[in-house]
Amino acid sequence: MKKAILVLKDGTAFEGFAFGTEGEAIGEVVFNTSITGYQEILTDPSYKGQIVMMTYSQIGNYGINEEDIESLGGPKVEGFIIREYKDYPSNWRSQSSLGEYLRKYQIVGIHGIDTRALTKHLRDRGAQMGIISTIDYDIKSLHRKVLTHPDISEIDHVSAMMCKEPYWFHEEQNMPLCIVYDYGVKLNILRNLKKVGFSVYVVPGKMPAEALLEMNPSCIMLSNGPGDPQILTYAVDNIKKLIGKKPVFGICLGHQLLGLALGGRTYKLKFGHHGGNHPVKDMKTGKISITAQNHNYCVDITSLKGKVRLTHKNLYDGTEEGMEHVEYPIFSVQHHPEAGPGPNDSLDVFLRFREIVREFEKK
Repeated sequence: MKKAILVLKDGTAFEGFAFGTEGEAIGEVVFNTSITGYQEILTDPSYKGQIVMMTYSQIGNYGINEEDIESLGGPKVEGFIIREYKDYPSNWRSQSSLGEYLRKYQIVGIHGIDTRALTKHLRDRGAQMGIISTIDYDIKSLHRKVLTHPDISEIDHVSAMMCKEPYWFHEEQNMPLCIVYDYGVKLNILRNLKKVGFSVYVVPGKMPAEALLEMNPSCIMLSNGPGDPQILTYAVDNIKKLIGKKPVFGICLGHQLLGLALGGRTYKLKFGHHGGNHPVKDMKTGKISITAQNHNYCVDITSLKGKVRLTHKNLYDGTEEGMEHVEYPIFSVQHHPEAGPGPNDSLDVFLRFREIVREFEKK
């Protein structure tokens, strides 16, 4: 087995074995606590710019198929870290091994390291930039490469993840039109919008708001996506022009961008929320859902100074998970109600959005 090395920005190094393609990968190292769903995680555009580590010990045992993906074009992660790689998948739906899949799309992976120790390190020190290399084994050399690489907060990864041209995901004349601002949208978000009764039209995240309003949609959805929302000034400026004009629904990055557009601020979590086991409380009903999450940033609801109400709260750390505008038909959630992977407890959020649109259309 070929040697591979992981070096973090703080100089901590882990030695393991290579799988996937040979080479080097630099990104922000984060951990995901999901037991299954590695294929959906790999293809989630929100992970662009990040090296993802799975905390579950055995990965690759059910292989890869062409159906369980969350975006087209292969994995979006920069690199992949696991404890024990299974090169011989056993599943009737499997079409290739995980290693073959990573090699096909030139993703560097490392296995055989102590992922529990790395998880504890990231929890104590916080998410940080790191590098995986299968070609350079000099720790000092790798450390210099990390130190000179731009931080994830300095790079607009959304521009690389958004669609290049508008497209119909689902078109039906008798259904209300939902336009999706694509900042790196997951396919399961589009599937669920279709499921609750929308025609779904997807547009690039840089399309001017005026062009959207000219189409006279019933509503607008702000998608998930990668990176720091504060550098996406073009998205914030467009969202400002939509406020009060149409019902707006945001998920994850879309939630954060909405918070900025309303005049609030965002802040970075120490090691982020990544996994399928986060309890979130609905502040209206008291219902507690187990949710899928993937974000490093959060909206400070208090900075919005009474413009919105807190609708959801994370029961792990008390962070804000959702908000609704006190005047306009606008609401958003920080977690991923579409799952993919993860539990489906929060799917009713899409039904709630559909009801908000119905009420708006009656006026």
